[in-house]
Amino acid sequence: MLSSELPLFADGVSLNQKELLACQNIARALPQRRTKARAALAGHRASTIKGRGMEFAEVRHYQSGDDVRTIDWRVTARTGKAHTKLFVEERERPVLLLLDLSHSLYFGSSLMLQAVQAAHLGSTLGWSAVGHGDRLGALIASEQQHIELKPRSRQTTMLALISAIQTVHQQQLDGLNRQQHEPDHLFRACQRLRRIAKPGSLIWIISDGTHFTPQCLAPLSELKRHCDIGAFLISDPLRQGELPLPAQFQLPVKEGNSELILNRDSYDRWLLSQQNQQQDFINMMNQLNAQPRIISAAMPLNQQIGALR
Repeated sequence: MLSSELPLFADGVSLNQKELLACQNIARALPQRRTKARAALAGHRASTIKGRGMEFAEVRHYQSGDDVRTIDWRVTARTGKAHTKLFVEERERPVLLLLDLSHSLYFGSSLMLQAVQAAHLGSTLGWSAVGHGDRLGALIASEQQHIELKPRSRQTTMLALISAIQTVHQQQLDGLNRQQHEPDHLFRACQRLRRIAKPGSLIWIISDGTHFTPQCLAPLSELKRHCDIGAFLISDPLRQGELPLPAQFQLPVKEGNSELILNRDSYDRWLLSQQNQQQDFINMMNQLNAQPRIISAAMPLNQQIGALR
């Protein structure tokens, strides 16, 4: 581990509260959300919120070009002059994180475990949501459990999120040698997310893509009808084929419930399976128009702000 690239209180394997609190500094570097659009429904600017993302603000005299569907007929009848309704975007938008902390993310060849980078990213997006006044919720998924945090607007939500991430992460570290492979745990998480996400929510998916099976597409497609979805793929250089291998390369890895010893002969086959899984995830997110972005576990998150934009 290249611990010199991490904060002094982080080691790239375990998680502590300080490093997740420090993600607030990264969140401050993210661009501000677009300002409210104060206009009729048929204005020139599209609302950033779907479904019930618009609330009534006031009425004004009808102007040429206004959508006739926004005419307030009661006020028009009372005053004898045409009036149209104005709407404003809701101040607080529900933001939900689907944070994948499956055993497959407990892999790291350079700076940190992929799970640690996923936790940093989830915390950063959480701090960003709270900083913008949004209501933050989360669903943290592993083979053993799902922790659900309902969307709330108070900053105490971030402390609850950090605590939940630490709890699941430590349980996963403790159980790495006795893991049970459950290929459908993320499908169940997607079904659960479909039930808790309200129309107009913004959903961030953070995963390495390994356990996103084709059946996950159905519940996510239903979510996409009324919510916005964005996705991040957590990668590692060894899983991307980006690291030179020594002549006597050997590395124990786990695939489901079996353990493999990678060497120069078997690495290419393993790498192809990893890249296929990642590409399947990217293709699924593209079908959802989720614009998946890749975050490497080999670099600190504050050096990857471009991907977060």
